[in-house]
Amino acid sequence: MANELENVAALREAYARWHESKGGSVDHWMELLDDNVSFGSLAGGALGALPFATFYDRRTELRGYFEGLLRDWEMIYFTAQEFVAQGDAVVMRGATAWRNRNTGKTFATPKIDFWRFRNGRAIEFYEYFDTAGALQAAR
Repeated sequence: MANELENVAALREAYARWHESKGGSVDHWMELLDDNVSFGSLAGGALGALPFATFYDRRTELRGYFEGLLRDWEMIYFTAQEFVAQGDAVVMRGATAWRNRNTGKTFATPKIDFWRFRNGRAIEFYEYFDTAGALQAAR
């Protein structure tokens, strides 16, 4: 139970910083991740329109996700609304909105993030969001 509470607390802080900084807290996310994190996205690279939203298996490579996201998109908001923890897993349910820097189009979406922790570090992440809305805003 203590680990569940610690994992949720770490994620609450990270998501709050993410929202407040409008994406400027990448270093904080990087500190939360294990070196061998398994990171995936429902978008799966999305036909070139979301090339950064793909699979990564090393923390050092994962910085590319953040660089691509923040290069192509401007955060409007990110709200983490609910956390559910069981054992080493945490699910965050929230909402987010972004503006594409090239097209000027915006999209808002519900957001679900799945996390798995070991020894206080995130070893697994998978994100779920409205990929069709993101693709429409990117084109």
